[in-house]
Amino acid sequence: MSKAEKTRQFIIESTAELFNKKGYAGTSLADISEKTGLTKGSIYGNFVNKDEVAKEVFRYNAKRLSSAIENQLSATMTTREKLIAFLDYYRNSWEHNFSRGGCPMMNTAIESDDTMPFLKTEVATSFVNWSTKITGILEDGKTKNEIINSINASEYAYLFIMLIEGGILLSKTTNSPNHLYQALDRIIKIIDTELIK
Repeated sequence: MSKAEKTRQFIIESTAELFNKKGYAGTSLADISEKTGLTKGSIYGNFVNKDEVAKEVFRYNAKRLSSAIENQLSATMTTREKLIAFLDYYRNSWEHNFSRGGCPMMNTAIESDDTMPFLKTEVATSFVNWSTKITGILEDGKTKNEIINSINASEYAYLFIMLIEGGILLSKTTNSPNHLYQALDRIIKIIDTELIK
């Protein structure tokens, strides 16, 4: 990477947790400057404006989340094992993710809904990618004769996302992981009673 690319990446990585905790509207240029130790001029020398920083930080946070989940999966797993590993990531990382501000996709989706269309588009793309990954696991399970062939994989993928994000929202609001755990347990029940052959 060039020096400019390294500086951009440094700004993104340094402010990822800051944006996730304070929100995109609540994070000021002064906050970014304080967190990175860089002047406002240096920040604007690497990004067009704060919106561009926010967009790149969200992409970084979403990619980090996606990679962490992907690392839980392996090609040798059965379809059920992959789905459970996916859920276990959320069960086992609650405390760590909560301390970093929670789920970046949920946080950004709520904040950007009516006020930041450039971020809403990014979040929508991330949710589509997430759904596509789960759908792919289920469709692969059909070809391996591990999943009931007649199920609508995309509908189940979005159902799982809704349950997980709803569980995260309630758990973050109440400062207790119990709602998330209940959502994850419900998904396991759905997998075992409606999807697995």
